[in-house]
Order: sequence, then C-alpha cells, then structure tokens
Amino acid sequence: MALTSPVKEHPYSHLIDTLKDGKIKFFNPQKLNDPRYDKLPLSIRVLLEATVRNCDGFYTKEEDVQNLLDWQQQQSKAEVPFSPARVLLQDFTGIPAMVDLAAMRDAVAKHGVDPSLVNPKCPTDLIVDHSLQIDYSKCAIQNAPNPGGGDGPNQSQGPSRSTPSRPPSRGGSHCGGQRGTCSKAACNDPPASPGRPPASVQQIENTPLLCPFHLKPVSETETALKNQEMELIRNKERLQFFKWCSKAFKNVNVVPPDVGAVHQVNLEYLSRVVQVRDGFIYPDSVVGTDSHTTMINGLGILGWGVGGIESEAVMLGQPVSLTLPQVVGCKLVGSINPLTTSIDVVLGITKHLRQAGIAGKFVEFFGPGVSQLSAPDRTTIANMCPEYNATVSFFPVDQVTLKHFKKTNFTQEKLELLESYMKAVKLFRCFEDPSEDPQYSEVIEINLSSMVPYVSGPKRPQDRVAVCSMKEDFQSCLDEKVGFKGFHISKEKQDTRIPFLHGGQEYQLAHGSVVIAAVISCTNNCNPSVMLTAGLLAKKAVEAGLVVKPYIRTSLAPGSGMVTHYLSTSGVLPYFNQLGFEVIGYGCATCVGNTAPLPEAVVDAIKQGDLVACGVLSGNRHFEGRLCDCVRANYLASPPLVVAYAIAGTVGIDFEKEPLGVTSEGKDVYLRDIWPSREEVQQTEEDTVISSIFKDLRGRMEKGNTFWNNVDCPDSVLFPWDHKSTYIRSPCFFSKLSKEVPPPQSIESAHALLFLGDKVTTDHISPAGSIARVSAAAKYLLSKRLTPREFNSYGARRGNDAVMTRGTFASIKLQNRFIGKSGPKTLHIPSGQTLDVFEAADRYQRDGIPLIILAGKDYGSGNSRDWVAKGPYLLGVRAVIAESFEKLHKNQLVGMGIMPLEFLPSQNADSLELSGKERFTITLPESLSPRQQLTVKTSQGKSFVVTALFDTEMDVIFFQHGGLLRYVGRTLL
Repeated sequence: MALTSPVKEHPYSHLIDTLKDGKIKFFNPQKLNDPRYDKLPLSIRVLLEATVRNCDGFYTKEEDVQNLLDWQQQQSKAEVPFSPARVLLQDFTGIPAMVDLAAMRDAVAKHGVDPSLVNPKCPTDLIVDHSLQIDYSKCAIQNAPNPGGGDGPNQSQGPSRSTPSRPPSRGGSHCGGQRGTCSKAACNDPPASPGRPPASVQQIENTPLLCPFHLKPVSETETALKNQEMELIRNKERLQFFKWCSKAFKNVNVVPPDVGAVHQVNLEYLSRVVQVRDGFIYPDSVVGTDSHTTMINGLGILGWGVGGIESEAVMLGQPVSLTLPQVVGCKLVGSINPLTTSIDVVLGITKHLRQAGIAGKFVEFFGPGVSQLSAPDRTTIANMCPEYNATVSFFPVDQVTLKHFKKTNFTQEKLELLESYMKAVKLFRCFEDPSEDPQYSEVIEINLSSMVPYVSGPKRPQDRVAVCSMKEDFQSCLDEKVGFKGFHISKEKQDTRIPFLHGGQEYQLAHGSVVIAAVISCTNNCNPSVMLTAGLLAKKAVEAGLVVKPYIRTSLAPGSGMVTHYLSTSGVLPYFNQLGFEVIGYGCATCVGNTAPLPEAVVDAIKQGDLVACGVLSGNRHFEGRLCDCVRANYLASPPLVVAYAIAGTVGIDFEKEPLGVTSEGKDVYLRDIWPSREEVQQTEEDTVISSIFKDLRGRMEKGNTFWNNVDCPDSVLFPWDHKSTYIRSPCFFSKLSKEVPPPQSIESAHALLFLGDKVTTDHISPAGSIARVSAAAKYLLSKRLTPREFNSYGARRGNDAVMTRGTFASIKLQNRFIGKSGPKTLHIPSGQTLDVFEAADRYQRDGIPLIILAGKDYGSGNSRDWVAKGPYLLGVRAVIAESFEKLHKNQLVGMGIMPLEFLPSQNADSLELSGKERFTITLPESLSPRQQLTVKTSQGKSFVVTALFDTEMDVIFFQHGGLLRYVGRTLL
C-alpha cells in the first residue's frame, strides 16, 4: 500500500540462498562475508536480516544495513527502520486501527476505487481479551457478598455461614444446598480408588455455586459462562465490528473472546519462530499493543510493545524507527535451588537489571545457566522486562526451544526446517559453547544459585522482599513515613483488630490481613511449573484440612483454556476450587482493576480501623489502590505463595516459624510440609503439559465459541455504520480526501488552544480511564440518552471519535497557564470565557480559526497512546510549539499531519515574552525539507524562529499528505 518506485532488482538479491532443494529461499546475511556479522548479538542479527530483506530504497535504505553491521560503533547513534513480521493487537487498542481502515474503505470507494484493496500490508492478529470483567465470582456480582475461600460446616473458623433469605427466583434455576464441604472431610475419606478422586473431592465437584442474583445454585462452569455472557452483552457492538473485520479484511486474524489473554495466545498459538511467505523464510518478529508482548522473546522471537498509532503505521506498511540499541549480555551461571520457582528467578533477575540501569536497552541472555531454564521459564522472565525498563529480554533459539515446540503443534518437518534455517543464518545457540558468545555493549553475570523466594511490594514491583523476611518488612512498612513503602501507622494503632460479621460468622481484620488473593492471567500463567506448584500445594493443603477464610476475594483467571486443561488433567483443579480459587473466565481481570468489590462488611472494617489491608496476586502490576481503593498494600507473588498467603490470611507471618494452620488432630501444618518438591512438579508437568493440550487450544481457536459464533455481523465490503452507535463511529480523518497532494498550507492568525508548561505527558493528552460525569464526553453520552452507569470507559469507546475527541486534554491534572490551576479547562480568547477544552476548540473550528499549542520541555513524554495525536488533530490543532518533544510523540504528531515545532536553543515562550493570547502566523514554503527553520509572526508584531522537526524526507512526505492515513488513502487513489 505504500508508494514505491518502479520495480527493480532487490539491492541484496545476491544474498538469496535456498533450503529444501531450492524450494524455499532466504536472505543469508552470512553471504555479506563481513566478519562483523559473527560478533553481533543475535537480536541485532534479527534486525539486520529484516533490514536486508525489506530494503526498498524508500523506507529502508542500504545505509541502514551498513549501520546495523557497524552496530559496535553506531549503537545509541544511528536510526534504523525495522519491519516486523506481524502486528499483535488487543481489542482496546485494535479497534481504533480497524475503524480507521473501515473509514479508509469508505473514502476510496467515493472516488470509484475498489474498497477491497484497503487491507493491512503487515499480517495482523487481533485478540479480543480486554473486555472481561468479574461480574460472577463464586456467589458474587458487583456489590453482592463474595464469600471467598472454601468454607463448610466443620471448618476451624467456626460454624458454616447461613444462606441469606432472598425472594424466589424468576428464572428457571432450582434451589440447592450450600457450596463448600467440611474442611476435614478429606482426612476422613476412605482411600480413593485408582483414577478416582477422594469422596470429598467428588463432593466439591458436584456442589453448586450460588447465582449472584438469586443465591440459587450455579455450576462452576456456568460461573465462567455467565461472565462471558455479560462480556458479550456489554460489548455487543464492538464484537460485531470485530467479526466484520475478520471477514472483510485480508491479512487480519481475529481471535474471539474467551480463548485467552493476548500475550498467552501469542505464545501458544501465533508464535512461529520463522515465517514462510511468498516462497521466503525469515525470522518471526512482532510489535504489539500489549505491554506483555515482550514475553515472546523467551521463544527466540524478537518483539516489543508499541502504541496504537505505531502499530497502525506498521499495519499500513511503515517500519518502526528505532535508535540502534545497546545490547546488555546477561550471563547466567550456577544451578537453581529446588525450592526456587521461576518467579523467584524472574524477580532476582529483575532486581539485578533494574540496578544495572538498562533503560531502553536490549537484554540478551547467554551462559551455561540458560539451558536450565525451560521455555516457559524464559517467557516469564522475558515478560518482566518492562519492569526494569528494557526494550526486550531476548533468549536466542536453542535445543530447549526446539524441545518446547516439539510438544506443541510443530510437525517434525517444520522443526527440521526451523533448525536448518536458524543455523544457516547463525541465529541458533549452544549456550554451553562460549566460542559462540557474541560481543555485547556490557555483560552482567547472575548466579542462579543465589535466588531465594521473594515477593514484591507493597506498592512497587521493584521493591522485593525475601519471604523469610516478610513479617519484619511489613512491620517496618507500618512504621515508615508514607512513601514508596511506608504507611506511617502509629505504634498504638498497629495492633488494632476490627471484628465483623460475614455470612453469619464473626471474623477479625488487622493490619496485614489478606482480603484479595488472585491468580490471574498475567506473568505466571504462561509457566506451567508455577501453576502446577500452586495446584499441588492446594491439593496438599486440602488433604491436610487447611482452608481459606470465606471473606477473602479469591479468583483464578488463567491466561487461556490450556492452563485450565492441564490443571484439570493433573487433578489439582478441584483442590483449587475447594480453597476458593475457581476459574472465573479468561482475560485481563483483577490485573486491570476489574475485580468485583469486596464485601461491604470487610470494607467497613478496613475503614473503621484505618487498616492496611493486603492483596496478593501473581501478576506484574500492583501499584497502590490498583486492585481496590481500600486495599493499600499489594504484593506480587508466585501462584503457590498466593495460595499460601490466602490460607494464612495475613502477610504478617514467618513461614519458617509459624504454621499455616492446624489439622483436625491439632497438628501444626507448616508451609514446608505442603510445598511440593521440584521433582514432583516437573514430573507432573511432563505428564500433563503435552501436545494434546496445544491441539485442544488450536481446535478451540479455529472453532471459536458459541457466543462468538452467534454474533451477527454484516456481510459487506463496506461497514454499515450505525449512526446511533456510541461505540463505533466513522472518523473524519479522510474528509475532503483528494487524489492530488495539496500544496503546503500556511497557518494564518491561529489562536493558542492551550498554554502548557514542562513535562506534559500522554496521560494529560490522551483520554483514559473512566468518563467523568461532568466532562464533555459525558455531556455527549447523556445527549445520546445514556445514563452514567452506561458510560463505560474511554478504553471501551476508543472506536468513537466523538467521545475520544471530547476526552482529549480532559485530564484533571492538566496544568494550563491560561487557567492557573489544574483541570480540563482553557480560555476561549475571543470571548474571554473559560470552557472545557473541547467546547473551546469546537467554537474555534466553527469560526474557522486554526489552533496551535504552546508548551515547554518534554512535551508528549510517557507511554504511547493511540489518541494522543488523533485527538489534537480532530480538535483542530495544526502545530505544537514546544521547547522539546518526546521523540515518539513527535513522530505521532507528524503521522497525523500536525507540525512539531521546536523553539531555538535557550528560547521559550517566557524568554520571548509570549502571553499565549496573541494570534500566530506560520508561513510554509512551497518545498519543505527536514529540520527546516520557519518564522512565526504574532499579532503583537513579534517574530521568532522555530525548527520544524521533520527528521527525514519520509516525515516531510507524510506531513504534506496530511498524515500517514491520508498518505495511504491517497496512494490507493
């Protein structure tokens, strides 16, 4: 879809080699005969191969190839393009990209061009996984009480809870007994026959959950189905659009809801290691809009997370631009302690690398210790690289990788092809052979034998706490002043205990009490060993008569059905259930704050005692208040430790010295008594995580599910927009799109929409989170006859430009110098009125007045957001004049046709004595060039020079076309 020069011979056609008797071709960088290639880190070799293969003289040039070969000298200096093999989208960030493509089809169709020509150029996978919320959890929905763990009539905490009286059900469900069984039953069961679980487990499996509406029985399977049903109802319009996309567009693969989380599906189903297309084989690589995209590097597939705009650009054929990174070699030596889980290794490596200061760098693992890590171990470690600010944590392909794929859906023929190709281009490693070690920017050595079990918290993932020191560390957190770790609880209040009633029984909460325990679809669920460790721990706990207090919000949201499959096959799932960790569905839930509220009695007790209550989760995000606003201390832990702390009911426990609980015979049960051995876990993993599991996943992927299969969608080349829809709307990016490139249009007598200071982040610019009831977006939704309860979030409404434009600059923390205080307001200069930013922009546009933004240093810093440039564009912003720009955001502005203009060094709005209330004129020459200086004139008679931050000819071309979207659309015309 990109503009290209006439067809000519590929500049590196002499590097083409063949495999399989000439049937498959590939570009072989070794035929460059350059000794520098063998010394390159393998991650850089992947970049080099992509640059060679995609060299077209426009996006990618021969000098880019030379810069990569000269990586040792050019690292941190040269800019290079990278064209990944595919794009990975989750539904929140995927919907704006697909809406844009649908709108582009409308635009070209109006000019008589076949709209079916509009398709992503780069293969794109869209996984619908970010819309799952926990509406049903055991007997909970929203504010309904959620009893939590396994409770029963004979548990040591007291009598069984009674079922509250409720009106008869209007539905067809029938009443049944309580959920839960005697916690001591397992001790009194007769021996189980071979292949048959104990009677207590059979009873667990056959005892129903309670419907949250009627407190009537609901099966465990129905709990997940009910959550899926609510997901469908809540997101029906979006799902219909996604299904249309899956049929209408080529190069688009939509993975339906309830198959798995985006990063999990990427690992288990989409990963290829090598791609074969148009007769050529080349390394698999990916950019994705999910922060967990980096997991894929554990399989030797180069990939990292990008923003929505960047991913959309790649879909349309534009490469990612990156500064050649430094590559830190992480050498692993020593042997792993049998009691140490992969999470302990992950957190240990995270600490080392965070302290090493590797922000923005690639990390590549090597050394004899790497071979001890399984493929799931590696993906778990690779997933955490955003936490120590690395771009990727890359594990080159080796025999362990091949062994992993042999268990999955790879045929022997494909494995042989993979191995042959990777060895031919020297992308295959033998970690025991130091002669293969490349040269790195620097080397960090980590001894695996030094790893001990850790948790991380209570507020930040980098604050690691050894489990053996957890009790003392939490006490110190109570003592310390409020900060990164401290809560500053006075000594006289540290022993506070608040009694409360739950289910007719009295309990007590204290500082450190666990109220949320979640094994969620995040870091750990890609690793069978830690999940099986947790399941075997649960099994041993149930057999020892241990329980979880019923008020603790427990949940199990696996990354995919594969996890549920092997937990069930291994026989541990019923024991998870007995402790309250039922499968609630598949997708991001507790991890993104979608947990159901805590029981009111628990919340009241926490508030009454001003208690530092705790959440324990097996994820990688846990900032204060993220899980629940009344849960101040949150700890990241491995799945087995989540189970252990849930049983203990507190983080203030020394597992070495204090028991988890007591058996029916009064015997103390310590953690060491029920912790499974490494050999036991590995044996269970070998017996259950087999190729049939992956075949089952592939079958479900291809078959879909009942809900998805029943979603109706139009069968048309053009999407039939519903003008009443508040979720999906055709954006106006292509209005007045002409075949000819318009001449540069100067900006005449523009007003400043905003007058901003330093460090304006993407959070300030791009709408995110809930929609405030007094916002411009809320007014729009109210005008569409929606109630505040139906507003949903900005994320869910990313496909509606009317909502997103109104949410742009709607942050309550926006510091606008026109106003003098924080808030989403600005001054409408002609009238002198203070208005919402959108309302002021709308009034300017109706009056035909162009807009600019004045800003200070580091404009647009922070995480990439898909609406961070689209929003200002639709507000009518033509240019941003700032002291400096975050590079990524500068590119985003260019991609939307907004000029990023930089004050000259030592100049800014204050030094030029600008009030911001002037009118600004910026005259553009007929021919623009990169980094050209332009003159800005004000209505007050002042003039000053700025630099147009078009770094390349490609930037100039995009700007002249009015942005990347219009460039691609015009190309088709």
